[in-house]
Amino acid sequence: QVRLVQSGGGSVQTGDSLRLSCAVSGRTSSRYTMAWVRQTPGREREVVAVIGWSGDATYYAASVKGRFTASRDTTDDTIYLQMNSLNPEDTALYYCAARQGGLSATQLTTTRYYTSWGQGTQVTVTS
Repeated sequence: QVRLVQSGGGSVQTGDSLRLSCAVSGRTSSRYTMAWVRQTPGREREVVAVIGWSGDATYYAASVKGRFTASRDTTDDTIYLQMNSLNPEDTALYYCAARQGGLSATQLTTTRYYTSWGQGTQVTVTS
């Protein structure tokens, strides 16, 4: 089983930056689709960014495009989410998620297709 362990997060002010990390272990394949997902109370989980198995970021939600950057470091099996220009609407519980292989355009933004999840880390942005 793939295990995802997250780090980062915290409380910051509007305009600040944060970097989230997610360490991957227990892989049985080198080809995994990774995603960053966030959830706020009363709302469905939102896929913020997706990283293809090649290591390239392939999708960003419109709400974060231009501000967030997702990346993958294959040398230490870690993915990152660099969050810049944060605002209060970015406040959420952030998860990293994974699925072996690739996903279609529809699947990669649907959380139920991801089979492994990190423990989540809270990001709070105050104005």
